[in-house]
Amino acid sequence: LCGSARTSLLILVSIFLSAAFLMFLVYKNFPQLSEEERECIKVPRDMDDAKALGKVLSKYKDTFYVQVLVAYFATYVFLQTFAIPGSIFLSILSGFLYPFPLALFLVCLCSGLGASFCYMLSYLVGRPVVYRYLTEKAVKWSEQVERHREHLINYIIFLRITPFLPNWFINITSPVINVPLKVFFIGTFLGVAPPSFVAIKAGTTLYQLTTAGEAVSWNSVFVLMILAILSILPALFQKKLKQKFE
Repeated sequence: LCGSARTSLLILVSIFLSAAFLMFLVYKNFPQLSEEERECIKVPRDMDDAKALGKVLSKYKDTFYVQVLVAYFATYVFLQTFAIPGSIFLSILSGFLYPFPLALFLVCLCSGLGASFCYMLSYLVGRPVVYRYLTEKAVKWSEQVERHREHLINYIIFLRITPFLPNWFINITSPVINVPLKVFFIGTFLGVAPPSFVAIKAGTTLYQLTTAGEAVSWNSVFVLMILAILSILPALFQKKLKQKFE
């Protein structure tokens, strides 16, 4: 296990460095920025960072549309792939930078692709980690997945809307417990839409926000709960029907 863990770590570091180099090339293609603006180009850690980044990106967005869009896309996918925090601020930022339909599609696509790359990384090198450190949780979740095997897309959508399991945990353990990649991608793409809807809506009033928590109101929590229940209803109904006719 030690040797296999070392090999896995080596592969993971190599992939991370390659992805970081690609990110460097993307930002090298960015327009010439002033020293002050360059300091704002970083992964947002709080609302102030997001506002500063939004200010710089909105200044260059029209003249360098493709460069800004590619940089946004690449950064979001990079964060999701390596489970690095900060994508919630990028979701909020998309509502500030782009029209709502484009912002929602962009966030769903970035989330779906990034989570799928994380899934593939885990498939490639994550098994030793899952078996060693997440065994108990993975076994419990594996049982849940088996229970919902016939309605796996609905179940993944439900998990993405609700906060019951962390996204990084879903991404890392899914390939180990045989969740098909296609189902995983579709479930993620559709499941992140409702929470992203809330974040993007908040982004339209970016400069009135002081924390990411303010993006979520009681109304939006209520709507998310209803959508979560609706996503799991087909599975519950089928289960009831099965029991009735058995």
